Amino acid sequence: MNHVAFNITSNTPIAPSVYRMLLSGDTSAITRPGQFVNIALDGLFLRRPISVCDWDAEDLTLIYKVVGRGTEQLSRMAPGQTLDALSGLGNGYDITACPDNPVLAGGGVGVPPLYGLAKRLLGAGKKPIVVLGFNSAEEIFYDMQFAALGVSVSVATVDGTAGTKGFVTDLIPEGAYVCACGPEPMLKAVYNKAAGGQFSFEARMGCGFGACMGCTCKTVTGHKRICKEGPVLFKEEILW
Repeated sequence: MNHVAFNITSNTPIAPSVYRMLLSGDTSAITRPGQFVNIALDGLFLRRPISVCDWDAEDLTLIYKVVGRGTEQLSRMAPGQTLDALSGLGNGYDITACPDNPVLAGGGVGVPPLYGLAKRLLGAGKKPIVVLGFNSAEEIFYDMQFAALGVSVSVATVDGTAGTKGFVTDLIPEGAYVCACGPEPMLKAVYNKAAGGQFSFEARMGCGFGACMGCTCKTVTGHKRICKEGPVLFKEEILW
């Protein structure tokens, strides 16, 4: 974990209430896709955790949805401003545990960390299959960015206005190994269909680095902290 002052280089909407923020600064603490940063905002006591979409040696990409005071304030920040963040938090996806053709399943704002995962899997010589779920066509984002990586991309929408009418689980082959990120009902449905995989969970966090024990969940090996031992857990250890 590093305490970093990131410089905002852009902050733009890419879908209704969804923004992409590009930052420059020290990203050395980020070592796995699926990790997150915890952002301090003026007037708010608790930091806001935002998953890492992508990163390189000097730049960081975050994608977030405006759902409350913190993310609304974040959406109003402009290039040139500085963002105070704890970086490299959480336990991300284990690329070495993935087979050659894992399915990456994302729902809504669970999509962003899978982009960084897809890039690292490709770098490791693996060929992921990407399936994305949204409510409607207007909410779709990053499908073209995934396609530009050269991976197979399929989209499902609940209302049928784009891609397959239905849910992201309708696009997952039986018996697949799945790396998933999205709302808990989606994760549970993917869990019931997948033969194995890794699942990224969301939780309300106090500290974001394991000290307060405020985001624990029960697993087959005891209680684990979503912010520390998670947010990514293996299918075999999850208890619903």
